[in-house]
Amino acid sequence: MIDDPILALPPYGHDQARKEAWLADGLRRLTLHHATACPAYGAWVRAMFPPPERTERMAELPWLPVGVFKSHLLMSVPDSTIVRTLTSSGTSGQAVSRIPLDAATASRQSRALSAIMQTLLGPRRLPMLIVDHDGAIAGGGPLSARGAGILGMMPFGRHHTFLLDQSMAVRRDALAAFLASHGGAPFLIFGMTAMVWTHLRSAGADLSNAILIHGGGWKTLAEQGVDNASFKAELRRRTGLTRVVNFYGMAEQVGSIFLEGEDGFLHPAAAADVIIRDPDSLRECPIGTPGLIQVVSLLPLSYPGHSILTEDWGVVTAMDAGAWKGKSFTVLGRVKQAELRGCSDVAGGGT
Repeated sequence: MIDDPILALPPYGHDQARKEAWLADGLRRLTLHHATACPAYGAWVRAMFPPPERTERMAELPWLPVGVFKSHLLMSVPDSTIVRTLTSSGTSGQAVSRIPLDAATASRQSRALSAIMQTLLGPRRLPMLIVDHDGAIAGGGPLSARGAGILGMMPFGRHHTFLLDQSMAVRRDALAAFLASHGGAPFLIFGMTAMVWTHLRSAGADLSNAILIHGGGWKTLAEQGVDNASFKAELRRRTGLTRVVNFYGMAEQVGSIFLEGEDGFLHPAAAADVIIRDPDSLRECPIGTPGLIQVVSLLPLSYPGHSILTEDWGVVTAMDAGAWKGKSFTVLGRVKQAELRGCSDVAGGGT
Protein backbone atom coordinates (compact mmCIF):
# COMPACT_ATOMS: atom_id res chain seq x y z
CA MET A 1 0.00 0.00 0.00
CA ILE A 2 2.44 2.67 1.19
CA ASP A 3 6.18 2.11 1.19
CA ASP A 4 7.23 1.63 4.81
CA PRO A 5 10.66 3.19 4.06
CA ILE A 6 8.84 6.54 4.02
CA LEU A 7 7.94 5.98 7.67
CA ALA A 8 11.60 5.23 8.41
CA LEU A 9 12.76 8.61 7.08
CA PRO A 10 13.84 11.30 9.56
CA PRO A 11 10.71 13.31 10.41
CA TYR A 12 12.18 16.67 9.40
CA GLY A 13 14.75 18.20 7.07
CA HIS A 14 13.11 17.40 3.72
CA ASP A 15 12.67 19.95 0.92
CA GLN A 16 8.98 20.63 0.34
CA ALA A 17 9.07 19.82 -3.39
CA ARG A 18 10.59 16.39 -2.77
CA LYS A 19 8.25 15.73 0.12
CA GLU A 20 5.16 16.66 -1.90
CA ALA A 21 6.19 14.16 -4.59
CA TRP A 22 6.13 11.18 -2.22
CA LEU A 23 3.06 12.46 -0.40
CA ALA A 24 1.11 12.89 -3.64
CA ASP A 25 2.02 9.38 -4.73
CA GLY A 26 1.17 7.83 -1.36
CA LEU A 27 -2.06 9.77 -0.92
CA ARG A 28 -3.18 8.84 -4.44
CA ARG A 29 -2.71 5.16 -3.68
CA LEU A 30 -4.45 5.50 -0.33
CA THR A 31 -7.39 7.25 -2.01
CA LEU A 32 -7.78 4.41 -4.51
CA HIS A 33 -7.49 1.82 -1.73
CA HIS A 34 -10.15 3.48 0.43
CA ALA A 35 -12.45 4.25 -2.52
CA THR A 36 -12.48 0.55 -3.35
CA ALA A 37 -12.66 -0.82 0.18
CA CYS A 38 -15.10 1.72 1.71
CA PRO A 39 -18.21 2.14 -0.51
CA ALA A 40 -19.45 5.34 1.14
CA TYR A 41 -16.07 6.99 0.68
CA GLY A 42 -15.86 5.74 -2.89
CA ALA A 43 -19.23 7.31 -3.69
CA TRP A 44 -18.05 10.65 -2.23
CA VAL A 45 -14.84 10.61 -4.26
CA ARG A 46 -16.62 9.78 -7.52
CA ALA A 47 -19.26 12.46 -6.97
CA MET A 48 -17.02 15.31 -5.85
CA PHE A 49 -13.54 14.94 -7.38
CA PRO A 50 -11.74 14.08 -10.62
CA PRO A 51 -10.44 10.50 -10.84
CA PRO A 52 -7.51 10.27 -8.37
CA GLU A 53 -5.38 8.29 -10.80
CA ARG A 54 -5.40 11.31 -13.14
CA THR A 55 -4.45 13.79 -10.42
CA GLU A 56 -0.83 14.79 -9.98
CA ARG A 57 -0.77 17.49 -7.30
CA MET A 58 -1.33 16.72 -3.62
CA ALA A 59 -3.73 19.67 -3.26
CA GLU A 60 -5.99 18.33 -6.03
CA LEU A 61 -6.60 14.93 -4.43
CA PRO A 62 -9.88 14.18 -2.62
CA TRP A 63 -10.50 15.14 0.98
CA LEU A 64 -13.23 14.50 3.55
CA PRO A 65 -14.79 17.12 5.86
CA VAL A 66 -13.87 16.26 9.44
CA GLY A 67 -17.52 16.27 10.53
CA VAL A 68 -18.28 13.16 8.50
CA PHE A 69 -16.55 11.01 11.12
CA LYS A 70 -19.27 12.05 13.57
CA SER A 71 -22.11 10.94 11.31
CA HIS A 72 -20.54 7.88 9.67
CA LEU A 73 -18.38 4.98 10.84
CA LEU A 74 -16.07 4.61 7.85
CA MET A 75 -13.97 1.45 7.53
CA SER A 76 -11.76 0.09 4.77
CA VAL A 77 -11.04 -3.25 6.45
CA PRO A 78 -13.24 -6.04 7.86
CA ASP A 79 -14.77 -5.26 11.24
CA SER A 80 -13.09 -8.37 12.66
CA THR A 81 -9.65 -6.78 12.16
CA ILE A 82 -10.37 -3.68 14.26
CA VAL A 83 -8.31 -3.66 17.46
CA ARG A 84 -9.36 -0.27 18.82
CA THR A 85 -11.89 2.46 18.17
CA LEU A 86 -10.92 6.02 19.05
CA THR A 87 -13.44 8.73 19.78
CA SER A 88 -13.09 12.48 19.86
CA SER A 89 -14.04 13.86 23.27
CA GLY A 90 -17.18 15.81 22.43
CA THR A 91 -18.78 17.89 25.15
CA SER A 92 -22.21 16.95 26.47
CA GLY A 93 -24.80 16.49 23.73
CA GLN A 94 -22.30 16.54 20.86
CA ALA A 95 -21.69 13.69 18.49
CA VAL A 96 -18.18 12.22 18.58
CA SER A 97 -15.93 11.04 15.81
CA ARG A 98 -15.37 7.27 15.68
CA ILE A 99 -12.04 6.13 14.27
CA PRO A 100 -11.52 2.36 13.76
CA LEU A 101 -7.93 1.15 13.88
CA ASP A 102 -6.57 -2.18 12.73
CA ALA A 103 -3.20 -3.50 13.89
CA ALA A 104 -1.36 -2.20 10.82
CA THR A 105 -2.68 1.35 11.19
CA ALA A 106 -2.03 1.41 14.95
CA SER A 107 1.53 0.23 14.32
CA ARG A 108 2.13 2.92 11.70
CA GLN A 109 0.81 5.59 14.05
CA SER A 110 3.09 4.38 16.83
CA ARG A 111 6.16 4.33 14.57
CA ALA A 112 5.51 7.80 13.22
CA LEU A 113 4.89 9.29 16.67
CA SER A 114 8.04 7.64 18.03
CA ALA A 115 10.19 9.23 15.33
CA ILE A 116 8.67 12.66 15.96
CA MET A 117 9.10 12.48 19.72
CA GLN A 118 12.68 11.22 19.53
CA THR A 119 13.51 14.38 17.57
CA LEU A 120 12.48 16.30 20.65
CA LEU A 121 13.37 13.98 23.52
CA GLY A 122 16.17 11.83 22.16
CA PRO A 123 16.31 8.07 22.82
CA ARG A 124 16.03 8.35 26.60
CA ARG A 125 12.82 7.52 28.45
CA LEU A 126 12.32 10.29 31.00
CA PRO A 127 10.35 10.16 34.26
CA MET A 128 6.86 11.29 33.23
CA LEU A 129 4.24 13.42 34.96
CA ILE A 130 0.81 13.27 33.30
CA VAL A 131 -1.59 16.19 33.80
CA ASP A 132 -4.69 14.00 34.04
CA HIS A 133 -6.11 11.15 36.10
CA ASP A 134 -5.65 7.44 35.44
CA GLY A 135 -9.32 7.01 34.56
CA ALA A 136 -8.59 8.71 31.22
CA ILE A 137 -7.00 5.47 29.99
CA ALA A 138 -9.18 3.00 31.88
CA GLY A 139 -12.07 0.93 30.59
CA GLY A 140 -12.52 -1.53 27.76
CA GLY A 141 -14.70 0.51 25.42
CA PRO A 142 -13.82 3.14 22.80
CA LEU A 143 -10.81 5.23 23.77
CA SER A 144 -11.10 9.02 23.80
CA ALA A 145 -8.63 11.19 21.93
CA ARG A 146 -7.40 12.40 25.29
CA GLY A 147 -6.77 8.84 26.47
CA ALA A 148 -5.17 7.93 23.15
CA GLY A 149 -2.82 10.88 23.51
CA ILE A 150 -1.74 9.72 26.95
CA LEU A 151 -1.24 6.11 25.85
CA GLY A 152 0.65 7.29 22.79
CA MET A 153 3.05 9.33 24.92
CA MET A 154 3.57 6.89 27.77
CA PRO A 155 6.20 4.77 25.94
CA PHE A 156 8.47 7.84 25.94
CA GLY A 157 8.38 8.04 29.72
CA ARG A 158 8.95 5.93 32.82
CA HIS A 159 7.86 6.15 36.44
CA HIS A 160 4.51 7.44 35.15
CA THR A 161 2.67 9.59 37.70
CA PHE A 162 -0.81 11.08 37.21
CA LEU A 163 -1.07 14.59 38.65
CA LEU A 164 -4.83 14.52 39.24
CA ASP A 165 -7.29 12.32 41.07
CA GLN A 166 -10.71 11.27 39.76
CA SER A 167 -12.27 14.53 40.99
CA MET A 168 -9.68 16.51 38.97
CA ALA A 169 -7.89 17.76 42.09
CA VAL A 170 -4.08 17.89 42.22
CA ARG A 171 -2.56 14.92 44.04
CA ARG A 172 -0.09 17.03 45.98
CA ASP A 173 1.50 14.15 47.88
CA ALA A 174 2.06 12.24 44.64
CA LEU A 175 3.53 15.35 43.00
CA ALA A 176 5.87 15.94 45.94
CA ALA A 177 7.03 12.32 45.87
CA PHE A 178 7.61 12.42 42.10
CA LEU A 179 9.66 15.62 42.33
CA ALA A 180 11.65 14.33 45.31
CA SER A 181 12.68 11.30 43.23
CA HIS A 182 13.00 12.84 39.76
CA GLY A 183 12.79 16.63 39.94
CA GLY A 184 16.54 17.18 40.13
CA ALA A 185 17.14 15.94 36.55
CA PRO A 186 15.29 16.25 33.23
CA PHE A 187 11.76 14.84 33.25
CA LEU A 188 8.74 14.90 30.96
CA ILE A 189 5.31 16.46 31.51
CA PHE A 190 2.41 15.78 29.15
CA GLY A 191 -1.16 17.07 29.12
CA MET A 192 -3.94 18.79 27.24
CA THR A 193 -3.41 22.54 26.97
CA ALA A 194 -6.42 23.73 28.98
CA MET A 195 -5.82 21.16 31.70
CA VAL A 196 -2.17 22.18 31.98
CA TRP A 197 -3.25 25.80 32.36
CA THR A 198 -5.88 25.00 34.96
CA HIS A 199 -3.92 22.57 37.12
CA LEU A 200 -0.18 22.81 36.54
CA ARG A 201 0.40 26.51 37.02
CA SER A 202 -1.37 26.40 40.40
CA ALA A 203 0.44 23.29 41.64
CA GLY A 204 3.02 25.36 43.51
CA ALA A 205 5.98 23.26 42.39
CA ASP A 206 9.42 23.83 40.90
CA LEU A 207 9.29 22.30 37.41
CA SER A 208 12.40 23.98 36.04
CA ASN A 209 14.00 20.69 34.93
CA ALA A 210 10.95 19.55 32.95
CA ILE A 211 10.07 19.61 29.30
CA LEU A 212 6.33 20.13 28.84
CA ILE A 213 4.56 18.78 25.76
CA HIS A 214 0.98 19.94 25.46
CA GLY A 215 -1.69 20.27 22.81
CA GLY A 216 -5.32 19.82 21.94
CA GLY A 217 -6.55 23.33 21.12
CA TRP A 218 -6.74 26.80 22.49
CA LYS A 219 -10.37 27.94 22.50
CA THR A 220 -10.82 27.92 26.27
CA LEU A 221 -7.62 29.91 26.79
CA ALA A 222 -8.30 32.28 23.90
CA GLU A 223 -11.57 33.24 25.60
CA GLN A 224 -9.46 34.18 28.63
CA GLY A 225 -7.05 36.24 26.52
CA VAL A 226 -4.25 33.67 26.84
CA ASP A 227 -2.09 33.09 23.76
CA ASN A 228 0.97 30.89 23.29
CA ALA A 229 3.41 33.56 24.45
CA SER A 230 1.49 34.42 27.61
CA PHE A 231 0.90 30.71 28.32
CA LYS A 232 4.65 30.11 28.32
CA ALA A 233 5.43 33.26 30.27
CA GLU A 234 2.95 32.46 33.04
CA LEU A 235 4.14 28.87 33.39
CA ARG A 236 7.73 30.07 33.58
CA ARG A 237 6.83 32.61 36.26
CA ARG A 238 4.78 30.16 38.31
CA THR A 239 6.78 26.92 37.91
CA GLY A 240 10.17 27.73 36.36
CA LEU A 241 9.29 25.85 33.16
CA THR A 242 11.43 27.02 30.25
CA ARG A 243 11.00 24.14 27.77
CA VAL A 244 7.38 24.22 26.62
CA VAL A 245 6.40 22.63 23.31
CA ASN A 246 2.95 22.88 21.75
CA PHE A 247 1.55 20.41 19.23
CA TYR A 248 -1.47 20.26 16.92
CA GLY A 249 -3.24 16.97 16.35
CA MET A 250 -6.62 15.22 16.33
CA ALA A 251 -8.26 11.85 16.91
CA GLU A 252 -8.95 11.54 13.18
CA GLN A 253 -5.20 11.39 12.46
CA VAL A 254 -3.46 10.02 15.54
CA GLY A 255 0.28 9.73 15.01
CA SER A 256 0.48 12.66 12.59
CA ILE A 257 1.01 15.36 15.19
CA PHE A 258 2.45 18.71 14.15
CA LEU A 259 5.17 19.73 16.57
CA GLU A 260 6.17 23.27 17.51
CA GLY A 261 9.74 24.02 16.45
CA GLU A 262 12.25 26.41 17.94
CA ASP A 263 10.87 29.06 15.57
CA GLY A 264 7.54 28.95 17.43
CA PHE A 265 5.65 27.54 14.44
CA LEU A 266 4.15 24.11 13.82
CA HIS A 267 5.81 21.66 11.43
CA PRO A 268 4.51 18.59 9.57
CA ALA A 269 6.64 15.45 9.73
CA ALA A 270 7.69 13.37 6.74
CA ALA A 271 4.47 11.33 6.45
CA ALA A 272 2.11 14.30 6.85
CA ASP A 273 1.42 17.83 5.66
CA VAL A 274 -1.07 20.69 5.75
CA ILE A 275 -2.85 22.54 2.98
CA ILE A 276 -4.57 25.87 3.64
CA ARG A 277 -7.77 26.39 1.64
CA ASP A 278 -9.85 29.46 0.88
CA PRO A 279 -13.19 28.94 2.68
CA ASP A 280 -15.22 30.12 -0.32
CA SER A 281 -13.43 28.70 -3.35
CA LEU A 282 -11.62 25.85 -1.52
CA ARG A 283 -8.58 26.64 -3.62
CA GLU A 284 -5.16 26.32 -1.99
CA CYS A 285 -4.05 29.57 -0.34
CA PRO A 286 -0.59 31.01 -0.91
CA ILE A 287 1.92 31.42 1.90
CA GLY A 288 0.76 34.07 4.35
CA THR A 289 -2.96 33.88 3.47
CA PRO A 290 -5.19 32.39 6.20
CA GLY A 291 -7.78 29.74 5.46
CA LEU A 292 -9.18 26.37 6.47
CA ILE A 293 -6.61 23.77 7.51
CA GLN A 294 -6.53 20.51 5.61
CA VAL A 295 -4.38 17.76 7.12
CA VAL A 296 -2.97 14.85 5.13
CA SER A 297 -1.27 11.71 6.40
CA LEU A 298 0.12 8.48 4.96
CA LEU A 299 -0.75 6.52 8.10
CA PRO A 300 -4.47 5.52 7.95
CA LEU A 301 -5.06 2.16 6.26
CA SER A 302 -8.17 1.02 8.14
CA TYR A 303 -10.32 4.12 7.51
CA PRO A 304 -10.29 6.94 4.91
CA GLY A 305 -8.75 9.57 7.19
CA HIS A 306 -5.71 10.31 5.07
CA SER A 307 -6.97 13.70 3.82
CA ILE A 308 -9.27 15.74 6.06
CA LEU A 309 -10.58 19.30 5.82
CA THR A 310 -10.78 20.52 9.42
CA GLU A 311 -12.85 23.24 11.06
CA ASP A 312 -9.68 25.06 12.12
CA TRP A 313 -8.31 28.31 10.73
CA GLY A 314 -4.59 28.62 10.03
CA VAL A 315 -1.85 30.00 7.82
CA VAL A 316 1.37 28.69 6.30
CA THR A 317 4.08 31.09 7.45
CA ALA A 318 7.12 29.88 5.50
CA MET A 319 8.46 27.17 3.21
CA ASP A 320 11.79 25.34 3.62
CA ALA A 321 12.95 27.76 6.31
CA GLY A 322 15.27 26.56 9.06
CA ALA A 323 16.69 23.11 9.73
CA TRP A 324 13.33 21.33 9.67
CA LYS A 325 12.46 22.61 6.15
CA GLY A 326 9.06 21.86 4.65
CA LYS A 327 6.09 24.00 5.65
CA SER A 328 5.76 25.91 8.88
CA PHE A 329 2.31 27.05 9.96
CA THR A 330 0.24 28.34 12.82
CA VAL A 331 -3.31 27.63 13.97
CA LEU A 332 -5.37 30.79 14.33
CA GLY A 333 -8.43 29.27 15.97
CA ARG A 334 -11.71 27.54 15.30
CA VAL A 335 -14.01 28.56 12.47
CA LYS A 336 -16.97 30.53 13.84
CA GLN A 337 -20.03 28.37 14.62
CA ALA A 338 -17.97 25.17 14.35
CA GLU A 339 -18.59 22.60 17.06
CA LEU A 340 -16.17 22.69 19.94
CA ARG A 341 -13.67 19.85 19.87
CA GLY A 342 -14.10 18.61 23.42
CA CYS A 343 -10.63 17.05 23.78
CA SER A 344 -9.10 20.47 23.33
CA ASP A 345 -11.36 22.45 25.56
CA VAL A 346 -11.75 20.21 28.59
CA ALA A 347 -10.74 21.94 31.77
CA GLY A 348 -12.60 19.71 34.15
CA GLY A 349 -13.89 16.19 34.55
CA GLY A 350 -14.78 13.55 32.00
CA THR A 351 -12.77 11.42 29.63
